[in-house]
Amino acid sequence: MKAALNSFKKKLAQLGRSMLVPVTAMPVAGILSRIASPDMLNIPLLKSAGDIVFGNMDILFALGAVVAFAKAKDKVSPMVASLLSILVLKSTLAALDETISMGIFAGIIVGCFTAWIFNHSKDWKTPKIFDFFTGEKFVITLAPIATVGLGYVLSFIWPPIQMVLDGFAIGIAKLGAVGVFIFGFLNRLLIPVGLHHVFNSYIYFNLGSYTQADGTVVTGEMTRFLAGDPTAGLFLSMFFVVMMFGLPGAALAMYKCAKKRKSEVKGLMTSSAITSFVTGITEPLEFSFMFVAPQLYVVHALYTGLAGAVCYLLGIRIGFSSGGNIIDLVLNWGLGSNVILIIPVGIAFFALYYFTFRFLIVKYNLKTLGREDDFIDSEEITEEEKNATLSNKNYAYIAKKIVENLGGAANIENIGHCMTRLRVETKDASLMNLEKIKQMGVKGVITLSDTSVQIIIGSEVQQVMAEIEQII
Repeated sequence: MKAALNSFKKKLAQLGRSMLVPVTAMPVAGILSRIASPDMLNIPLLKSAGDIVFGNMDILFALGAVVAFAKAKDKVSPMVASLLSILVLKSTLAALDETISMGIFAGIIVGCFTAWIFNHSKDWKTPKIFDFFTGEKFVITLAPIATVGLGYVLSFIWPPIQMVLDGFAIGIAKLGAVGVFIFGFLNRLLIPVGLHHVFNSYIYFNLGSYTQADGTVVTGEMTRFLAGDPTAGLFLSMFFVVMMFGLPGAALAMYKCAKKRKSEVKGLMTSSAITSFVTGITEPLEFSFMFVAPQLYVVHALYTGLAGAVCYLLGIRIGFSSGGNIIDLVLNWGLGSNVILIIPVGIAFFALYYFTFRFLIVKYNLKTLGREDDFIDSEEITEEEKNATLSNKNYAYIAKKIVENLGGAANIENIGHCMTRLRVETKDASLMNLEKIKQMGVKGVITLSDTSVQIIIGSEVQQVMAEIEQII
């Protein structure tokens, strides 16, 4: 059981690191989308450039997931297959039931599914006439076809989930502060599976009704607030507290806790915090810790609900058209009630997020940005190992002998490196000669399983790896 749990945690961490690829695309896209909106610069072309990123998050996550799990040095084929497969899945679901919306969860499923197909099919043998399509390219044919079946299965699984969620949203709208807490908590918690949009739709566009002076009836918390309903906005005010204050506090905590790559972490956290504050787009920050430290994400969801309950009890009433950001706060200030209280409540939540995140990250050694292990499957790298060097500086010769004693290039399924070690997965353990590798002057060999080893090189591991790449 413990081994299975450790394996799951490793896979989750591996997936989490791959998610940084789509995360880095979000801050600029969010700022472009907001400043080009009709109520600001009103530049449709610029807005569409930003919106295209958020409209295709499932594709970005499909690519991130397949990169994380496809076992190959060259991952172009599985990436192309993953791109085709997510398009096939979206088309299949739309044809079967256009009401289904899976969000980024669809991308993650497709990416993992494509990687699994790739890892199992790349060595299949087929008749010679089909040689062009086999090997690592075989997945480009197989994955999209298999995804049609996957879409068919998901078309049965997903609708009941959406129906339950929609009914639940109707129920919590009647529970006052408790209902607001539940709404805030689930609003964040459901983002990873893409169901938050389904959950939001009733609150935003159907909850309550308001008759305007001309007799027009509008429904929904967001729509009623913008139409001037003096009772609307109680379900929306929490987002200003979290997006403008809470998450920037979390970003500061993650930067302060980073042990390495401080400047890189500072840049990403700063741009993500500004994006959240200015545009109300929180995904760049949330996805940076959602997978690598899910405990923090649960805390974030709880604090969102708590912010909602506090704002409800204080009678803070304000809404938005695009998100809980500084622009909507300023534009809609006059329509709300007790809006000034957003500031002291926000400052309190900034501190709450900062100190809670910092405590949990340090206490449980959570692997947020700048705290990642250089590898995840053996003991800690010592200072001695970091400073170790090879006595033989002929890196080409060492690389050649390492490849030979691993059973040759054809026996190497996957090879990479961390700060000091080569991390190798082979196909056939019987072809390896680890004793000869040890005799070459390396600092040690760690056997993780029959086919998985780590070769301790020291500080010159990059030079050796560069030569190995020339061979394989």
